[in-house]
Amino acid sequence: MLVFLFLLFAAMAIGCALAMVAQRNPLYSAISLIGVFISLACLYVMLAAPFIAAVQVIVYAGAIMVLVVFVIMLLNLGNEEKLTERFDLKKAIGVVVVSGFLLEMLYLFGIKSNFPALETMHPASARIGTIEAMGEALFGKFILPFEVTSILLLAAIVGAVVLAKKNA
Repeated sequence: MLVFLFLLFAAMAIGCALAMVAQRNPLYSAISLIGVFISLACLYVMLAAPFIAAVQVIVYAGAIMVLVVFVIMLLNLGNEEKLTERFDLKKAIGVVVVSGFLLEMLYLFGIKSNFPALETMHPASARIGTIEAMGEALFGKFILPFEVTSILLLAAIVGAVVLAKKNA
């Protein structure tokens, strides 16, 4: 059952990612990106990391996507005109690289996994992904990058407001 759910959510993530790249309308691409974030959150739940899954949904599928949609609406991006492109060398190289990647993934999934079962892992690994472990890491070892990121996001918000006021 777990393998089926993993394959289902992985297929959803890949399908939404392909739809995100293939869309001409940026708003539809943003909606497809939300699908990727939701399916990744489901994969996190399967990995016994419910806090990370909740943060994935709240922060990325919620806050960040609201910001992305706000920027799309602010810039008034519409449908792009269809371009008449021919098949060129870059597309051929892309097809070869993607095909090689897919063949490699099929090969890796075909080999029996040598990873230990979850029950035989070290007891300290059970703390990975919990709220306590995340809090200790975020406000202990990684406090400086956390604060720098918050200042960077604040500067980006102020910059967006300044740019929006100039156009108004």
